[in-house]
Amino acid sequence: MSILTGKEIQKQIAKVNIKIKPFKSEQISTNSYDLKLSNKLIRYVDDQIDPSRRNAYEEIVIPSEGYLMKARDFYLGSSVEIVGSKKFVPLIHAKSGIARQGLFVHVTADLVDIGFEGNITFQLYPTRDILVKPNMLIGQVTFWQTIGEIELYDGKYQNSSGPQVSKTYLDFD
Repeated sequence: MSILTGKEIQKQIAKVNIKIKPFKSEQISTNSYDLKLSNKLIRYVDDQIDPSRRNAYEEIVIPSEGYLMKARDFYLGSSVEIVGSKKFVPLIHAKSGIARQGLFVHVTADLVDIGFEGNITFQLYPTRDILVKPNMLIGQVTFWQTIGEIELYDGKYQNSSGPQVSKTYLDFD
Protein backbone atom coordinates (compact mmCIF):
# COMPACT_ATOMS: atom_id res chain seq x y z
CA MET A 1 0.00 0.00 0.00
CA SER A 2 1.16 3.52 -0.63
CA ILE A 3 -0.06 6.83 0.76
CA LEU A 4 -1.37 9.61 -1.46
CA THR A 5 0.27 13.03 -1.27
CA GLY A 6 -1.82 16.11 -0.60
CA LYS A 7 -1.60 17.12 -4.26
CA GLU A 8 -2.72 13.64 -5.33
CA ILE A 9 -5.64 13.75 -2.87
CA GLN A 10 -6.74 16.98 -4.53
CA LYS A 11 -6.45 15.39 -8.01
CA GLN A 12 -8.46 12.35 -6.92
CA ILE A 13 -11.18 14.60 -5.46
CA ALA A 14 -11.41 16.33 -8.85
CA LYS A 15 -11.73 12.89 -10.49
CA VAL A 16 -14.47 11.97 -7.96
CA ASN A 17 -12.41 9.03 -6.63
CA ILE A 18 -12.37 10.65 -3.18
CA LYS A 19 -15.29 12.48 -1.58
CA ILE A 20 -14.74 15.20 1.01
CA LYS A 21 -17.64 17.60 1.58
CA PRO A 22 -17.30 20.40 2.33
CA PHE A 23 -13.84 20.56 0.74
CA LYS A 24 -11.46 23.43 1.53
CA SER A 25 -8.07 23.50 -0.19
CA GLU A 26 -6.44 25.08 2.88
CA GLN A 27 -7.10 21.84 4.80
CA ILE A 28 -4.86 19.83 2.44
CA SER A 29 -1.42 19.08 3.89
CA THR A 30 1.59 17.19 2.57
CA ASN A 31 -0.09 13.77 2.66
CA SER A 32 -3.46 14.19 4.37
CA TYR A 33 -6.59 16.28 4.69
CA ASP A 34 -7.40 18.00 8.00
CA LEU A 35 -10.77 17.21 9.58
CA LYS A 36 -12.86 19.49 11.79
CA LEU A 37 -14.85 18.51 14.88
CA SER A 38 -18.62 18.87 14.55
CA ASN A 39 -20.71 20.47 17.31
CA LYS A 40 -21.99 17.15 18.71
CA LEU A 41 -20.55 14.69 21.20
CA ILE A 42 -21.90 11.46 22.64
CA ARG A 43 -21.00 10.12 26.10
CA TYR A 44 -22.06 6.74 27.44
CA VAL A 45 -23.77 7.18 30.81
CA ASP A 46 -23.49 3.70 32.34
CA ASP A 47 -20.36 2.67 34.22
CA GLN A 48 -20.40 -0.71 32.49
CA ILE A 49 -20.81 -1.34 28.76
CA ASP A 50 -22.45 -4.49 27.38
CA PRO A 51 -21.54 -4.99 23.69
CA SER A 52 -24.57 -7.27 23.21
CA ARG A 53 -27.09 -4.50 23.87
CA ARG A 54 -27.66 -0.87 22.96
CA ASN A 55 -26.09 1.12 25.79
CA ALA A 56 -27.50 4.34 27.26
CA TYR A 57 -25.82 7.58 26.25
CA GLU A 58 -26.26 11.33 26.33
CA GLU A 59 -25.90 13.72 23.42
CA ILE A 60 -23.94 16.90 24.05
CA VAL A 61 -24.12 19.98 21.82
CA ILE A 62 -20.82 21.85 21.94
CA PRO A 63 -21.48 25.59 22.35
CA SER A 64 -19.39 28.08 20.37
CA GLU A 65 -17.37 28.93 23.49
CA GLY A 66 -16.45 25.25 23.85
CA TYR A 67 -17.12 22.21 26.00
CA LEU A 68 -14.75 20.94 28.70
CA MET A 69 -14.18 17.22 28.19
CA LYS A 70 -13.28 15.58 31.48
CA ALA A 71 -10.06 13.60 31.81
CA ARG A 72 -10.32 9.82 31.51
CA ASP A 73 -13.91 9.92 30.26
CA PHE A 74 -14.79 8.59 26.81
CA TYR A 75 -16.62 10.55 24.14
CA LEU A 76 -17.66 10.05 20.55
CA GLY A 77 -17.46 12.98 18.18
CA SER A 78 -17.61 13.32 14.43
CA SER A 79 -16.09 15.18 11.56
CA VAL A 80 -17.86 18.12 9.98
CA GLU A 81 -16.84 16.62 6.65
CA ILE A 82 -18.44 13.71 4.83
CA VAL A 83 -15.59 11.44 3.73
CA GLY A 84 -15.49 8.43 1.44
CA SER A 85 -13.80 6.63 -1.42
CA LYS A 86 -14.53 3.65 -3.63
CA LYS A 87 -10.92 3.49 -4.78
CA PHE A 88 -8.73 4.31 -1.75
CA VAL A 89 -8.67 3.27 1.92
CA PRO A 90 -9.02 6.22 4.34
CA LEU A 91 -7.14 6.09 7.66
CA ILE A 92 -7.86 8.50 10.52
CA HIS A 93 -5.12 10.14 12.59
CA ALA A 94 -5.04 12.79 15.29
CA LYS A 95 -3.59 16.20 14.52
CA SER A 96 -0.21 16.05 16.26
CA GLY A 97 -0.83 19.32 18.12
CA ILE A 98 -4.04 17.89 19.60
CA ALA A 99 -2.31 14.63 20.52
CA ARG A 100 0.46 16.60 22.24
CA GLN A 101 -2.19 18.13 24.49
CA GLY A 102 -3.28 14.68 25.67
CA LEU A 103 -6.34 13.99 23.52
CA PHE A 104 -6.60 10.62 21.80
CA VAL A 105 -8.72 11.19 18.69
CA HIS A 106 -9.06 7.61 17.48
CA VAL A 107 -8.53 5.24 20.37
CA THR A 108 -8.13 2.12 18.22
CA ALA A 109 -10.37 2.14 15.14
CA ASP A 110 -8.50 4.22 12.58
CA LEU A 111 -9.39 2.16 9.50
CA VAL A 112 -12.28 3.37 7.34
CA ASP A 113 -13.46 0.65 4.97
CA ILE A 114 -13.20 1.29 1.25
CA GLY A 115 -16.67 2.21 0.00
CA PHE A 116 -17.74 3.86 3.28
CA GLU A 117 -19.25 7.32 2.97
CA GLY A 118 -20.34 9.55 5.84
CA ASN A 119 -19.14 11.61 8.77
CA ILE A 120 -16.14 10.08 10.51
CA THR A 121 -16.79 9.09 14.13
CA PHE A 122 -13.89 9.97 16.43
CA GLN A 123 -13.29 7.94 19.60
CA LEU A 124 -12.14 10.72 21.92
CA TYR A 125 -10.24 10.02 25.13
CA PRO A 126 -8.81 13.02 27.00
CA THR A 127 -5.93 12.24 29.37
CA ARG A 128 -6.48 15.70 30.92
CA ASP A 129 -9.42 18.08 31.02
CA ILE A 130 -9.48 19.71 27.58
CA LEU A 131 -11.68 22.36 26.01
CA VAL A 132 -12.98 21.45 22.55
CA LYS A 133 -14.80 23.78 20.18
CA PRO A 134 -16.95 23.21 17.11
CA ASN A 135 -15.04 23.39 13.83
CA MET A 136 -11.62 23.04 15.46
CA LEU A 137 -9.09 21.04 13.45
CA ILE A 138 -8.84 17.76 15.33
CA GLY A 139 -7.88 14.96 12.96
CA GLN A 140 -6.47 14.05 9.58
CA VAL A 141 -7.45 11.53 6.96
CA THR A 142 -4.91 9.85 4.73
CA PHE A 143 -5.75 7.79 1.65
CA TRP A 144 -4.01 4.55 0.71
CA GLN A 145 -3.93 2.58 -2.53
CA THR A 146 -5.04 -1.04 -2.36
CA ILE A 147 -3.66 -4.20 -3.90
CA GLY A 148 -6.15 -6.76 -5.21
CA GLU A 149 -9.82 -6.83 -6.06
CA ILE A 150 -11.89 -4.18 -4.29
CA GLU A 151 -15.04 -5.14 -2.39
CA LEU A 152 -16.98 -2.08 -1.25
CA TYR A 153 -18.21 -1.61 2.32
CA ASP A 154 -21.97 -1.74 2.81
CA GLY A 155 -22.26 -2.18 6.56
CA LYS A 156 -24.18 -0.81 9.51
CA TYR A 157 -22.31 2.51 9.67
CA GLN A 158 -22.76 3.40 5.97
CA ASN A 159 -24.00 6.97 5.37
CA SER A 160 -23.33 7.94 9.01
CA SER A 161 -24.48 11.39 10.01
CA GLY A 162 -22.91 12.75 13.19
CA PRO A 163 -21.19 10.62 15.84
CA GLN A 164 -22.34 7.01 15.87
CA VAL A 165 -22.67 4.85 18.97
CA SER A 166 -21.50 1.26 18.74
CA LYS A 167 -23.81 -1.05 16.85
CA THR A 168 -22.10 -4.28 17.93
CA TYR A 169 -25.39 -5.40 19.49
CA LEU A 170 -26.55 -6.09 15.91
CA ASP A 171 -23.83 -8.77 15.64
CA PHE A 172 -25.36 -10.85 18.46
CA ASP A 173 -28.16 -13.37 17.88
